[in-house]
Amino acid sequence: MPKSLLKLLFLFITAVPISAQKKYGFDQICERTSVQMVQKDIPKALKTADSLYMTAQKPLDKVKSLLLSAEVYHYAGEFKKSICYGENAHSLLHQIDDAEWFSRVNEFLAKEYRLVGLHERSKKYTLQGLEAAQGITDAQQRGKVLGLLNQEMAYYEMEQGSYSDAVKYIETSLNSFGKDNIEGNERAVAASYQILGDVYFRLKDYVLSENYYRKAESMLKSKCCILGLVYNGIGGIRLKQKNWKDAESYLKKAENIADSSRSLKLKKAVYSNINDYYEGTGDNVKASLYAVKYVRAYDSLIARSRAVSLNGPEVLVRPNKKSAQISIVKNAAIVVLLITLIGIVIFFKTKQKKQRSKFRNIIRTQLQMISSRGESVPLKTENSDFSNISVEEVDDRAGGSDKRRNESLMTSETETKLLELLEEFEKGDLYNNKNMSLSFLAAELNTNTKYLSYVINQHKNADVKTYVNRLRINYIVDKLINDEKYRQYKISILADECGFSSHSKFASIFKAVTDFSPSSYIKYLDAENQSDKNVHIRENN
Repeated sequence: MPKSLLKLLFLFITAVPISAQKKYGFDQICERTSVQMVQKDIPKALKTADSLYMTAQKPLDKVKSLLLSAEVYHYAGEFKKSICYGENAHSLLHQIDDAEWFSRVNEFLAKEYRLVGLHERSKKYTLQGLEAAQGITDAQQRGKVLGLLNQEMAYYEMEQGSYSDAVKYIETSLNSFGKDNIEGNERAVAASYQILGDVYFRLKDYVLSENYYRKAESMLKSKCCILGLVYNGIGGIRLKQKNWKDAESYLKKAENIADSSRSLKLKKAVYSNINDYYEGTGDNVKASLYAVKYVRAYDSLIARSRAVSLNGPEVLVRPNKKSAQISIVKNAAIVVLLITLIGIVIFFKTKQKKQRSKFRNIIRTQLQMISSRGESVPLKTENSDFSNISVEEVDDRAGGSDKRRNESLMTSETETKLLELLEEFEKGDLYNNKNMSLSFLAAELNTNTKYLSYVINQHKNADVKTYVNRLRINYIVDKLINDEKYRQYKISILADECGFSSHSKFASIFKAVTDFSPSSYIKYLDAENQSDKNVHIRENN
């Protein structure tokens, strides 16, 4: 064969690979950086992503490089920067016509905003992603994106307490991934099962919850955040079952993953359960240690959320000659708006602080009146929901008909003595005893139920159950105001602390007394406490 013909054949064979390399080189670098470089060298990965952006000619390539930078910052735990780059990628979506990348950018931002606690923003991007995903032509890729976006909707519904809707979204997620063909999506499918485990745990169906946790566990071959949440979930089930040995085993596995993870959500969940474990086994020293760890993770989550919600994601500026003059005008407008915004914030902060101070004084006055001698603070009689609550902790029904009983029922000396004994009773915390009842209290005060019921009705302006419940709520309000650690406790723990047997009864009676739900009241006190701190220490967002 002539040499000229060989050369021509060689050029023909190599032309296609060279062209393909030029065409797909950008995507290959993005993929290699995302999969390999991130885990080994984050600074190098960021430098590569920035170089890709600077050399990108098409809007789609710019979107890919910006999302790559966002993913690297996510891996580094810098969520504010990851959202910054994600938002900048989103700002270019109107320049491209690619349903897959439109969906991927929205799915990424939905996840990031969820992780910093901004659930409404997360929902906004999730819905945008779901709409765009319908246009993805590749069935496998469409299923993967839809699966992830339906997971985000499930997270949102869980946050709202709509567990049945959360289950529906997870079922849709699993169908999208493809139950019969999950190769390549193992971790994403495991996450769906882990979410189902969480949902049924909250619904107290521990058998079904564990089944889903086990499914997720069987699909995860290496340590990851999802596996940590699975172990923590199973450990939580064992805590409910008071199986301390198994609980310790699973919680130690979860802690091992949490300690090496950047996920504050995982750390917070694990440290909370370990704190419950040591409280349950009576090791108060270790319980306190993990309470501190829990609070640190909790504070970090709140700080991260505030950093994003107050300042918003930063804007990535790539200046050029055409935009220089426009940038000057924009900057001037931003300065004016910023000054106006600061004025508005100062006004509302001042107003808010006065309202909080007034509210706190009302509560303190209530506490002082309860603890003082003489008359107690009457509960709102117009609140029929409270007066009709059947509280099992105070189960005796005697007392309502005794309110107008003739004074000849007992001598004045006996009546005075009972009042003195009740004042001593109010100064202690015996009313938090779960066995408290009219007969129990009468035995403690060495009197009979008729005398005791009459004195409480006549001098405390309440029947027995209202009187005891009022003391319990004021006890826990005092703890919440004066001891910050109580604000970190779960509502069920607060209920148990002051003698209530259920979360719901405690919450109903707490709101009847204070006009606030327990969680709203705690947030109110935290906000006031943070506001007081900001007077001395400027928060760095």
